[in-house]
Amino acid sequence: MGERSVGVRELKDRLSAYLREVKRGQTIVITERGRPIGRIVPEGISLDEKLKVLVDAGLAEWNGQHPPKGEPVARLRGKKTVADLLIEDRR
Repeated sequence: MGERSVGVRELKDRLSAYLREVKRGQTIVITERGRPIGRIVPEGISLDEKLKVLVDAGLAEWNGQHPPKGEPVARLRGKKTVADLLIEDRR
């Protein structure tokens, strides 16, 4: 639906009205002294829509593709798994 910015004081004064907007699909960006500090988003939006909101807000960059698979950084020697090594290290 879109995005709307609102200051903290305004949000506190009209919280019910803004929550109704969120229920209708509106995203509310909370600002403090003009700087974004938080976001109220509708519960039911998909991951793709959440990513689009982040990209539109300039908080993330994504070209829509999966990152390339790389070689493992390290390899284990022996029969122990990483979980085994972690448990052993915590003892």
